[in-house]
Amino acid sequence: MPDISTEQVAVARIAPPARLDGPEAAPFLEMVRIGNAVCRHDTGHDDLAQEPAEMLGFWQDQTYWGQDGFVAERNGGIIGALKLSYSKEDGATALEFDLMVDPEHWGEGAEQALLGVVEDEARSLGRTVVQTWTLHRPDAGGHRLEPSTGWGSIPAEDRQTVLHLTHGYTLEQVERNSAFDLRGSFELVGRMLHDSLRAAGDDYRVVEWTSPTPHEHLDSFAYAISRMSTDAPQGGLVIEEEKWDAERVRTRDERLRSQGLLASLACVVHVPTGAIVAFNELVIGEDRSAATQQYGTLVVREHRGRRLGTVVKCANLIRWRDLVPESPRVTTFNAEENRHMLAINEAIGFYAMSYAGAWKKVLT
Repeated sequence: MPDISTEQVAVARIAPPARLDGPEAAPFLEMVRIGNAVCRHDTGHDDLAQEPAEMLGFWQDQTYWGQDGFVAERNGGIIGALKLSYSKEDGATALEFDLMVDPEHWGEGAEQALLGVVEDEARSLGRTVVQTWTLHRPDAGGHRLEPSTGWGSIPAEDRQTVLHLTHGYTLEQVERNSAFDLRGSFELVGRMLHDSLRAAGDDYRVVEWTSPTPHEHLDSFAYAISRMSTDAPQGGLVIEEEKWDAERVRTRDERLRSQGLLASLACVVHVPTGAIVAFNELVIGEDRSAATQQYGTLVVREHRGRRLGTVVKCANLIRWRDLVPESPRVTTFNAEENRHMLAINEAIGFYAMSYAGAWKKVLT
């Protein structure tokens, strides 16, 4: 696609660099810097910051998801960036994007130029739906906007809210970003784990590992991950069903390694069938003093109501404190309509840090 100019803003495609210490990496590094600046500005904290190596490792693995990037330049400097992601599953219809404009340069035209690229690229890929997420502080006042689910809200007058509404997007879901203090007492966590294991009964047992995934669990874990795309609350979003097998799990494990990430899994196995029916994953980068990210928690629908969500969350928190004692807290996102999982978080001691709005536009 040729470069696009909009009111002195030039948008150019960038490719993932082969290495981070060469001159060709400059646009990519600026994209990472701007993305972290946006997260800090919109949430008031640094817990969602990414390291360049972490993002590069994700970009370089395009086996199952396509990744594209663009930067917006004005007066010789990069003031905004755009990341596009799209599933390579047959029949996929959605394109996801992350629009990032340096807070100091918001309103100079970069956001409109980048949104135009989103729709052009979506059409060129044959995608009919574009989706994105915006971050918001928990203490923002003023009028509120509710999603189609009726659960949660975001500030109606936030600059990002106004931008997406103006360009025909609809708010389809609100997620709560919660954190757990790893430096406090774990007495309650231990007690909840004990009580939940007893309630679950002898048909369920806990298995734990640090990535990569053990050979004996590859197939079962692949199936459990695949259920994230069908069993997690989706609001009004288009979530493509994903097919997973042992090879895809191996590819994912290799990507985590290339990103410099450490992952801990706590899973529940259904003893009569040997299937993994619940899991929780905690991940951290090479800086072990940073906040820990929870990548996913799921209980397969057929096994819900047995407190397995509490089991995997508590078991992994206890394991993580011993594995990475330097990390101060765990941060996670949950849909506001996912009241059961939020109730578990609240009972354990998670508290709200920020909120995310999920936006969708159907292209004509």
